[in-house]
Amino acid sequence: VKTEYVLGDKVRLIKIVLNGFSESVEINDNTYSNNMPAHDYMTDQQIADVLTYVRNSFGNKAPYVTAAQVKAVRAANKKK
Repeated sequence: VKTEYVLGDKVRLIKIVLNGFSESVEINDNTYSNNMPAHDYMTDQQIADVLTYVRNSFGNKAPYVTAAQVKAVRAANKKK
């Protein structure tokens, strides 16, 4: 709720959904170390919808994530 981690960098969130996440992360003085598998099978629109929902629910208010933004991150991700 209302954390910079969710409300901030869209690219970081998109990469987490595409690549999964297994690192420890500190958010608001709490450390979290949960594993999340990659969800790269989801469409660009589905990822945009999920991230927009999270960024605008639970008391959050942040700009939408678009399918075009997800598509750009996905394309850059494949080049690595």
